[in-house]
Amino acid sequence: MEEKPWKDHCVLLNKDEENELQVFGYKTQGCRKALCIAGYILSCGALLLLFYWKPEWDVWANCIRCSLEEADIVLLRTTDEFQRYTRKKVTWIDLSTLALPVSGNSDGPLVADKDSVINRAVMKPQLKMRCIQVQKIRYIWDFSVKEFKKVGSLEDSNTCHNIHHKFGAGLTREEQKIRQLVCGPNAIDVEIRPIWKLLFKEILNPFYVFQAFTLTLWLSQGYTEYSVAIIILSIISVGLTVYDLRQQSTKLHDLVEEHNKVQVTVCTKSEGCKELESCYLVPGDVFLLDGRKHSLPCDAVLIDGSCIVNEGMLTGESTPVTKTPLPLAESPMPWKTHSMEDYRRHVLFCGTEVIQTKPTARGPARAVVLQTGFNTAKGDLVRCILYPKPVNVKLYRDAFKFIVGLSVIGVFGLIYTVCVFVSHKKPVADVVAMALLLLTAAVPPAIPAALTTGTVYAQRRLKKKKIFCISPQRINICGQINLVCFDKTGTLTEDGLDLWGIIPSEGSRFQTMHKFPSSTPLPWGPVCGAMASCHSLVVLDKKIQGDPLDLKMFEGTHWEIDDSSTAQDGAGALDTCIVRPGPKASSAPVEGIAILHQFPFSSGLQRMSVVSQKIGEEQYDLYMKGAPEIVSSFCKQETVPANFLKELKMYTSQGFRVIALAHKVLNLGKDADVNNLEREEAESGLAFLGLLVMENRLKQETKPVLRELAAARIRSVMVTGDNLQTAVTVARNAGMIHTGSKVIFVEANEPEGSAPASIAWQLAEDSKASTAAPCEVCANTEEKITLEGETCNYHFAMNGKSYQVIIKHFYNLLPKILVNATVFARMSPGQKSSLVEEFQKLNYYVGMCGDGANDCG
Repeated sequence: MEEKPWKDHCVLLNKDEENELQVFGYKTQGCRKALCIAGYILSCGALLLLFYWKPEWDVWANCIRCSLEEADIVLLRTTDEFQRYTRKKVTWIDLSTLALPVSGNSDGPLVADKDSVINRAVMKPQLKMRCIQVQKIRYIWDFSVKEFKKVGSLEDSNTCHNIHHKFGAGLTREEQKIRQLVCGPNAIDVEIRPIWKLLFKEILNPFYVFQAFTLTLWLSQGYTEYSVAIIILSIISVGLTVYDLRQQSTKLHDLVEEHNKVQVTVCTKSEGCKELESCYLVPGDVFLLDGRKHSLPCDAVLIDGSCIVNEGMLTGESTPVTKTPLPLAESPMPWKTHSMEDYRRHVLFCGTEVIQTKPTARGPARAVVLQTGFNTAKGDLVRCILYPKPVNVKLYRDAFKFIVGLSVIGVFGLIYTVCVFVSHKKPVADVVAMALLLLTAAVPPAIPAALTTGTVYAQRRLKKKKIFCISPQRINICGQINLVCFDKTGTLTEDGLDLWGIIPSEGSRFQTMHKFPSSTPLPWGPVCGAMASCHSLVVLDKKIQGDPLDLKMFEGTHWEIDDSSTAQDGAGALDTCIVRPGPKASSAPVEGIAILHQFPFSSGLQRMSVVSQKIGEEQYDLYMKGAPEIVSSFCKQETVPANFLKELKMYTSQGFRVIALAHKVLNLGKDADVNNLEREEAESGLAFLGLLVMENRLKQETKPVLRELAAARIRSVMVTGDNLQTAVTVARNAGMIHTGSKVIFVEANEPEGSAPASIAWQLAEDSKASTAAPCEVCANTEEKITLEGETCNYHFAMNGKSYQVIIKHFYNLLPKILVNATVFARMSPGQKSSLVEEFQKLNYYVGMCGDGANDCG
């Protein structure tokens, strides 16, 4: 029986999200339940075991379909290829237990935020709410839209203005109590599962139940030795599995326990600020960041001040990240999409460590709680461990087909045996016993024990190498990997970059390169100003820390960061960073530069910029650095040298990493609020300053590892955010592209006016591209790939823009391109994930090796 939705009986939960679910409503019926209980007794528990394996059958047998508004049981089904079912009970939240200022008969809202789902979910006059709990997340029934809505988060529809004005002063004590009851505690509770629960879950696996039936039958027929051997192996296997699961459960519990015991200073409208345990925080609360180092107990958006955090727990990168306050913008757009910038630069994520905070003239740094408990970034990571996505790859499909095939053979054997024994007039008991023996012998009963033992042993070997696996069933898949995608910077190449030279541009012409290291310091000028100020470096424990690229660039100027609060000289606010010329720097006509505001770097934008002010002057400057193609597009074309592309290609083709610099004088008043500048407006009409050339050497172990993979017939692919020419050169140097192999650049373009989308194919050694119309591209390319595919002496290389166009307009060509593609450059994190999925569709078992959050799908 398959569940079919009908109106009011089914809705979607988490629509268009990765964890999308269908929810079906059911009501328990007394007579059906009584019949099922009788069935459990008569079948000696076999029916109950079947319902344990198939929760949807349990619901269909015990309940009748109804609208979700009337349901006391809901059946959830995933919308992915697995179509998994889960049974959940609908519970009630009773708000009448609280002494509320709003009565059940009042039309007034329960919470001040009128758009909150809490106001739409309460049933009056009873003051009750219906809710379900799914994978640690609570959902309440929204009567206005007839759907279950997630609680534990502020609504994404809030604008920047709303967050500042609705929640900036904090919540009332009554509203805090309501939100605490509805959203639950701000805690990431991981139960240390009792051994008996783990044991029962393991032995009630269908394989083990079949094994128990088989061994009982074999023992009754006198097959003692083999049966005892399998029993011992199974006991060891189950014991090891239960032990490992218990250890993992205990470690995870201990890891997240401290999250629930953080002391925070919370501000309320009526009672001012006071210290509370973090478990009492609710979405909408305002708490202070007082400057001490501590782990964040929730996801929050910064509304005042700035701070520096270590997001290593989430991203794996130890580089400190600067967080800036959410601008007080009047835009009607939701706060996450009010500008093209990454909203995450304003968000403090749960579990990350606050290293340093900087107050404003108005007082300490403040943040509004966005999400609590398992809704947070840390909670989401823990849920991924507790509820891993099932694996549905060719290995498991083939294993299932193998077992089905064995079962079919066993059935034929059973039929033949029955026919032979009946013709010889054997006793019925002997016929049944022999038939079942043949059936059980066809499907090896030792399979689960062997698989479990192998996985546990492999996991322990990995642990000795300090490799940890949160989903052990994926270990078997690792043995099938035949393609590995590598990030470039920090993975194939060294983490650090060496500053090689700067090519200044003046009068739309490139000047003589200033090489590093050099006996003469970099002369003062806009280029020096950009290198000294356009970065996100911070001073922690009297040491400059930050992105390795920023660090090398800044060191090349011989300037210093003066981050002391007493060294402001009247320039900027309390959260200003000052850079000054050092003893070895060239003489400069300025005492220093105050970095007033940052537009941080993001992989999607491929650039960063800062607003700065020379100490003692009123003029504001904007400096930008980033990918040369991106930065040049923001510059006035008359300032970009005519040979810009030629110069860029000359260095990238040698494997150098090239960064472009640009500058603009901002027309702002003396006391302008630079924190509320619109990035789109500020980053326009810049003057091109030059190219920064950096050397990124291969790691010593890169070539041997790639050779080892190639010897094992495991294909290597580079997926990077760097320049295409640089990536191809590094791929050649690393051995991904062998000497003598041709590289074909694939450049796809979106339709322009009446011209359709097109693809250009260009040999790396050629200067001329051969462009064809879309229909010719399809025909010619398919023929070419078919003819040359056997020799495999060429490699495709493309950037993220071309990849996106091919996905959209030439999807039929994508599989043929991927078969021989080796380099993917300027790829965003989303494109990296998409690429892995496309390779998987071609039946590749894909591994991804990277060193940062942008490499995590």
